[in-house]
Amino acid sequence: MIEPAIKAVLFDLDGTLFDHRAAADAGITAWVAGRFPGHPRLAEAPAIWAELEGPYLAMWQAGRCTVQEQRRLRLAALCAELSVPVPGDLDVAYAIFAELYRRHWVAYPDVAGAVAELGGYPLGVLTNGTLPMQEAKVRAIGLAGLVGPVLTGEVLGGHFKPAPACYTGAAAALGLAPEEVLLVGDDVENDVTGPAVTGMRSVWLDRHAAGPPPAGFPRITSLAELPRLLGH
Repeated sequence: MIEPAIKAVLFDLDGTLFDHRAAADAGITAWVAGRFPGHPRLAEAPAIWAELEGPYLAMWQAGRCTVQEQRRLRLAALCAELSVPVPGDLDVAYAIFAELYRRHWVAYPDVAGAVAELGGYPLGVLTNGTLPMQEAKVRAIGLAGLVGPVLTGEVLGGHFKPAPACYTGAAAALGLAPEEVLLVGDDVENDVTGPAVTGMRSVWLDRHAAGPPPAGFPRITSLAELPRLLGH
């Protein structure tokens, strides 16, 4: 059981509350199929798109490009990998993908029940995505007014997970010390070992049963297990 000192719970968003991977896979598959019907590597497009995500988001988080620039660069890199022409207007092309992505926005099935059971805690979101996009996701999956605030590096002084200042800033935004906050997420570095440096507590959400957690950290495979871990 998590110690009773926990006074608030922060959730990661993508891969924790929101099924980003399924939505992104469906969106980029539809984008490639619509633009290049019958492409022989269509089935590979989701994996290529996912692999490109981290490096280009890291460029934006480091201040080396704008959000829009990283989107253009990433889409151009996908086209290069698939050996297809780069769209003349990458912003328009990305907007088409974004709409296809939005059509598949859903919460994981275990989210509503867990959030309801944890109603006695202040609940928030700590995410590395862009603020407008992440707030839109929270609304789309029915969590507006139930889980908030949405905290991103953009509102935490440019500090993104796993920078220690991201976690201390998030706790301060809740009016709490880091050790009074629990972070729940699917990324081991960003959501489990990263916050521990600041004293923030963490739980690894291992949805895919990838293996044992780092030593000393709780592991759950569904958010349905979280209330019990907190003593509910």
